[in-house]
Amino acid sequence: MASTEHAPTPAPGRPNSEPPSLEEPTEPTAPLSPKPDQQGVQPRTPTGAEPSPDEATTAQQGEFLTTSQGARLRDTDHSLKAGRRGPVLLQDHHLREKITHFDHERIPERVVHARGAAAHGVFEGYGTAESVCRAGFLAKGKRTEVFTRFSTVVGSRGSMDTARDTRGFATKFYTDEGTFDLVGNNIPVFFIQDGIKFPDVVHAVKPHPDREIPQAQSAHDTFWDFVSLHTEAQHHTLWSMGDRGIPRSYRMMEGFGIHTFRLSNADGETSLVKFHWKPALGVHSLTWEEAQILGGADPDFHRRDLADAIEAGAYPNWELGIQVFPDNEEQSFEGIDLLDPTKFVPEELAPVQPIGRLTLNRNPRNYFAETEQVAFNPGHLVPGIDVTDDPLLQVRLFSYVDTQLTRLGGPNFAQLPINRAHAPINDMLRDGYGQQGDHSGVAPYQPNSLDGGCPFMAGEMDSAFEDLPVRVPESVKERALSATFEDHFSQARLFWRSMTPVERDHIVDAYSFELGKCYEATIRERQLQSLANIDEDLCARVASALGMPAPASTVPVEEEPDGAVDSSAPLSQLGARWPTDGRVIGIVVDPDGDNSALLALHEAIVAASMTPVVIAPRGGEVAGVPVGRTFGTAASVEFDALLLAGNPLTAPDSRPSVDPKAGAPGAGEVEPRVGKLIDECWRHAKAIGAWGEGRAALEARTEPGGAGIVLGEDGQVIFGEVRTLLESHRVWERFPASA
Repeated sequence: MASTEHAPTPAPGRPNSEPPSLEEPTEPTAPLSPKPDQQGVQPRTPTGAEPSPDEATTAQQGEFLTTSQGARLRDTDHSLKAGRRGPVLLQDHHLREKITHFDHERIPERVVHARGAAAHGVFEGYGTAESVCRAGFLAKGKRTEVFTRFSTVVGSRGSMDTARDTRGFATKFYTDEGTFDLVGNNIPVFFIQDGIKFPDVVHAVKPHPDREIPQAQSAHDTFWDFVSLHTEAQHHTLWSMGDRGIPRSYRMMEGFGIHTFRLSNADGETSLVKFHWKPALGVHSLTWEEAQILGGADPDFHRRDLADAIEAGAYPNWELGIQVFPDNEEQSFEGIDLLDPTKFVPEELAPVQPIGRLTLNRNPRNYFAETEQVAFNPGHLVPGIDVTDDPLLQVRLFSYVDTQLTRLGGPNFAQLPINRAHAPINDMLRDGYGQQGDHSGVAPYQPNSLDGGCPFMAGEMDSAFEDLPVRVPESVKERALSATFEDHFSQARLFWRSMTPVERDHIVDAYSFELGKCYEATIRERQLQSLANIDEDLCARVASALGMPAPASTVPVEEEPDGAVDSSAPLSQLGARWPTDGRVIGIVVDPDGDNSALLALHEAIVAASMTPVVIAPRGGEVAGVPVGRTFGTAASVEFDALLLAGNPLTAPDSRPSVDPKAGAPGAGEVEPRVGKLIDECWRHAKAIGAWGEGRAALEARTEPGGAGIVLGEDGQVIFGEVRTLLESHRVWERFPASA
């Protein structure tokens, strides 16, 4: 007779689905299954759909307007009232839901980097970093999804894109080993050496607290008061006063990790590195006048440029590179302290070694959900990449987490879709405001036996992140910096020496404008002393513009150490040739002229990965090509080059006496607003081409044979020559430089 004995049914109340072992578990196992009586929340997307790979499941569902709970609505135009002329009723649940959500639509904007633009993309490793870094996303051919956000620093979310400012360049790598954030700027050095000064520099550069002006500008007393007193800021300020302070496009902007990081390879060997982003299109900037015009004509110029380039298929891309230094006890290289964030290492001393390529190929679908809610942190690291004791970086490691608690409503900001890691998460973090996970298990602590010991610690062979064991020298606890941080002027002097005469002119003009906006003469005088300590010629030229005497330097110029460089070519934006992808070409046409070749020219420009924009007296089409701008809506700053295919007569809406865009009366036979386009493109050193009747318009406004002026009879040939000129960005030889 068969036995009917079996284990007794356990009494209710067992903590988990399996009994614990007597000893602490040591073999990693997956999380235990829920008990039979337990069933978690059935997964649904935020809009009520069943999850699937289809991205549409996270967007709105269905064809009817509903409440947030899915009830269909008949009316959202009228609140519920006690009679048509009576008071609104408190019981109107739809009104309360709609208004309450609207009241809370906004979150606090970032204190800095508030105005941003972003895009999705992919990073592909070259495998060339293997000797110094074991991070998996750098392996040859490895493709990793990324999200990159660009930003200005000073202005609010509503400020203009083209303000003179530092630009943020932050990239989130969704790697298999966890998320890595490379959070940097378009300038390789920073204002301050110690993070404790960050509130001071931000308070100084922000609008004056009594009037909340000027917005998004450093041209005011409090900023120059600070940097002229806290002279470690002079180096970064000089970069900002250069052309990099007003980039032409995010696509044409370098990026830098600023700090020195410590990498480790598969054998545990360590190196110190600095990260660089090199744009495929080269580094290019606006002129100061263009930046000012764009502030009114198109304050969204940079974000529009980025989004339009991606939509057009001219995907922006950058090469990621590293400068590699020995991990020596001094953490210095060629006399440069690698822990000082106000210093850089010239590429002549340590070449940038390419290790991968970033390509941005997809625009965000929702600005708030992605660009606004993305949360970066230099402490988001992966195996093979670690931080150093840079005192600015050390404070950032705390500050970036802390700021998200207020901005994003609590500790679970990593669960917002844009911030979610693309690697398995088992963090034992529970509850908290905004918790979106439906966690199982009863033992979110270590060690445990009730959950089978899960989660386990990763072993040496499990690709675990490692806080690299670095010897900390014996010292005393004090508020101080190393003496190697005390040189505030020599690298600023190197930057100035590295500029071409054209770029030096721009720097002088920028200082003259900025300091000319300061009310207090004392502050201008103090800043001139700092400029004298950088370079006496720079100081003399700015002082002359301000109508003030130029002081002599108070800093003795020490002998340059062996191996030092007098100038560094990569610091200049000029002197090379670059791809022209994504450039915008304006084409002025006369609808009544011969436009038989216009369509072919339009398609030739598109085939060259550039964007043609037809400019005509009125909208509609010309020879089958849509008009992109009328004379009343076109602005020269929108175009990288100008082509004149015709010489249209004065348009009916041209009123020179009252229309500032039309120009002054008596400017010749050229339509006044076309003349203005030509004049501004000429002043901004842009290439201009003309053929047929367009030659008359160009010759009426410019000198024949001038630099960057292309004349001929065939539009496509003219375009080819203009395209070649665009490879150098601008035609600076049109104007003689001062020095």
